Amino acid sequence: MATTDFAPFSAAHALGMALAAAIVVGIVLFRRRFRTPRANRGARYALVAILVVCELSLQAWYGITDNWGLHSLPFQLCSVMMWLSAIALLTRSRRLYEVTFFLGIIGAMQALLTPNLDAGYPEFRYFHFFIAHGAIIGASLFLTAIEGYRPTTASVFRALGWLHVIAVPAAVANALTGANFMFLARKPSTASLLDLLAPWPWYLLQLELVALALCFLMLGIVRLIDRLLHIRAAKARQY
Repeated sequence: MATTDFAPFSAAHALGMALAAAIVVGIVLFRRRFRTPRANRGARYALVAILVVCELSLQAWYGITDNWGLHSLPFQLCSVMMWLSAIALLTRSRRLYEVTFFLGIIGAMQALLTPNLDAGYPEFRYFHFFIAHGAIIGASLFLTAIEGYRPTTASVFRALGWLHVIAVPAAVANALTGANFMFLARKPSTASLLDLLAPWPWYLLQLELVALALCFLMLGIVRLIDRLLHIRAAKARQY
C-alpha cells in the first residue's frame, strides 16, 4: 500500500510534536482544575479513552487495509505502555505508575524525537503515532502533577526490572516471526538514537546503561522541580 514518506525534522514532524505537546501542555495548564473530583474523573477517563482508542483503532486499520500481520502484535514497548498507562489511570496504581513513568516517558520521548514511521501527513497512522505517544507521556504526567505520585530511587530499579520482563515475550516473538519488537533484533531502519551506539548485539548492553542514566535523570528533574516549587511556596508565605 502506497504511503506518504515521513521526513524527520520537517514541518510535518513539528506539527506531530505539537499535537503530542498539546496533551502535555493541557495537563500542566489545567492541573489545579483537574484536582477537583469531577474534573479529575473526566480528564482521567478522557486520557484512558485516547490510549485505548488509539491502540484499538490501529489494529482495526491494519485489518481494514489488509496490512494486519505478526508485526501488528502489541509487543512494542510503547504498545505495552499504552495499556499499562490506561490501567494505571483507571486504578491509580502506584506500582504501575513506577513502570509507566520511566519506561513510558523514555520510550515515547525517543519515539517522538526520532519517529520510526513510514506514514506522513495527513495519513491515519501519522496522527495515531503522535497522539498515542503524547497520551503515554500525558498519563504519567497526570499522575505526577495532579495525583501527586512521585518516583523513587527504588522505583528506578523496579521499572528496569519490568523492562526486562516485558522484553522476554518481545524477544520470543522476534525469534519466531522475524519481527523487531522493541528493536531487540536489530536497529530500526529509520534514523534513531540507537545509531549512536555500537552494532547489534552490543548496543543492547549499552542500552542498559543509557536506560539507567535516563531514569535517574528523570528522577532528578522531578526532585528539582519539587524543590523549586517548595522554595517558591516558602517565599510566598513570607509576604
